[in-house]
Amino acid sequence: MSAILIREAGDLDAELLALLIQAAFAEYLGRLDPPSSAHAKTADVVQAELADGGAFLAEQDDVAVGCVFFHPRTDHVYLDRLAVLPPYRRQGIGRLLIAAVEERARLLGYTRVWLSVRLALSANHSSYERLGYRFHSYGTHAGYHAPTSVTLEKHLND
Repeated sequence: MSAILIREAGDLDAELLALLIQAAFAEYLGRLDPPSSAHAKTADVVQAELADGGAFLAEQDDVAVGCVFFHPRTDHVYLDRLAVLPPYRRQGIGRLLIAAVEERARLLGYTRVWLSVRLALSANHSSYERLGYRFHSYGTHAGYHAPTSVTLEKHLND
């Protein structure tokens, strides 16, 4: 197995990123309530997200195997849409992508990174907690009356 390359994604990668997200989230199609917006990603949507921050792409042997988006906010960087293709999971690719966002946050002068996870995906909560992310708040998707997600936060100075 060859090394994983993490590189910054650009507008020319928008279609690739959209397809990668759709493939990585395919297992959740029809299984999450509320449904994931990942299935409706298009190159245009991805380009707008890139303009609002950026993304990193993980490649192995010139094949895109994962990605993550980031969005600078007033007091934190929001880590968004971490996606790794199923055959490449449990190899540390997600950790490398998260580390790239955390490093970018530091370079931009931020000390906190936030991310949101569906309450239904409890295994993901544990994975993020092992990386130093802690509970910040609950979130509720539009049209729902009870929380549907949890926002986790990592202090980069700790």
